[in-house]
Amino acid sequence: MEAVIVKDAKAGGELIADGIADLLRRKPDALLGVATGSTPIPIYDALTAQVRAGSVDASRARIAQLDEYVGLPAGHPESYRSTVLRQVVEPLGLPADHFMGPDGSAEDVQAACEAYDKALVDAGGVDLQILGIGTDGHIGFNEPCSSLASRTRIKTLTEQTRVDNARFFDDDIDQVPHHVITQGIGTILEARHLVLLATGEGKAEAVAQTVEGPVAALVPASALQLHPHATVVVDEAAASKLKLADYFRHTYASKPSWQGI
Repeated sequence: MEAVIVKDAKAGGELIADGIADLLRRKPDALLGVATGSTPIPIYDALTAQVRAGSVDASRARIAQLDEYVGLPAGHPESYRSTVLRQVVEPLGLPADHFMGPDGSAEDVQAACEAYDKALVDAGGVDLQILGIGTDGHIGFNEPCSSLASRTRIKTLTEQTRVDNARFFDDDIDQVPHHVITQGIGTILEARHLVLLATGEGKAEAVAQTVEGPVAALVPASALQLHPHATVVVDEAAASKLKLADYFRHTYASKPSWQGI
């Protein structure tokens, strides 16, 4: 695992967008796994800016959704499908058939989970998966004590996650669904490159446990330690509890330019 400490969220977004742009130059039809929430927005803004400036061609890129609420009506503005279309697919100018995600409104939710897991494999697998991290260390919606071998499935949200997400529902927790479809940790680990962005002091403890703590189901994001190509990008605030912060700064400053992120 590589930990990269940057000045702020904007710098983190630009760094990751540069990495995605490099990937698209090597593999124009790369399958990009995207996360939602406020944290990854600087990534999408920076990548969109590069596309509009003509420095990278994303026209053949494909987008895969990480998770979805269960039970929200189709087209609900806070469904993750709507969010990804609004924040990623449309700004990049991609056609709708370049996007794939689980069906949170399916009558048979279990079948929808299995179908999405298979669809990712049939698409050739995710080339680069963007991740955020919850204050409790969750990735996707794999809450604490999720199996590290789990596949795409339905999960019940913790009360803390519902509280954290209420800001997207007019601060009304009663509007936040109790269940989601999420790629499992085992599914996520099959992506060729995992990139986690964390910003703000509120994520500092989760980041420290992810990067420096033991691999444990209690901190789902710690499973990134098992991946051969995982990059954790954090701002100064989110890095504030890392014991090896100075070492991470030194190793990144000494990194050969040809390695990329």
